[in-house]
Amino acid sequence: QVQLAESGGGLVQAGGSLRLSCAASERTFSGNAVGWFRQAPGKEREFLAAISWSGAIIFAANSVKGRFTISRDNAKNTVLLQMNSLSPEDTAVYYCASSRFPIPRAARADYEYWGQGTQVTVSS
Repeated sequence: QVQLAESGGGLVQAGGSLRLSCAASERTFSGNAVGWFRQAPGKEREFLAAISWSGAIIFAANSVKGRFTISRDNAKNTVLLQMNSLSPEDTAVYYCASSRFPIPRAARADYEYWGQGTQVTVSS
């Protein structure tokens, strides 16, 4: 079973940046895509971005295109989410998840393993 752990969250001022990291407990993400989601209080968990096993295919939500960048380093078994131009609306718990498929998808049901989440708080 793949275990995932997010890190890199914290408190940042509006306009600032954070880089989140998702590390897997095993040597590999089992050849599948990895995605990032977030959940704000009282809201549904929202898809942000996902990346294929090879890193060649990236799928991002319109709400974060141009601000968030996903990347992966399979040698380090890590997936990163670089977040720029943050606003208070980005405040949420951020989760990474390992997909059942090699191609990135947006639906939560397509993801099999989830991390515990890391809190991101953006002050105005």
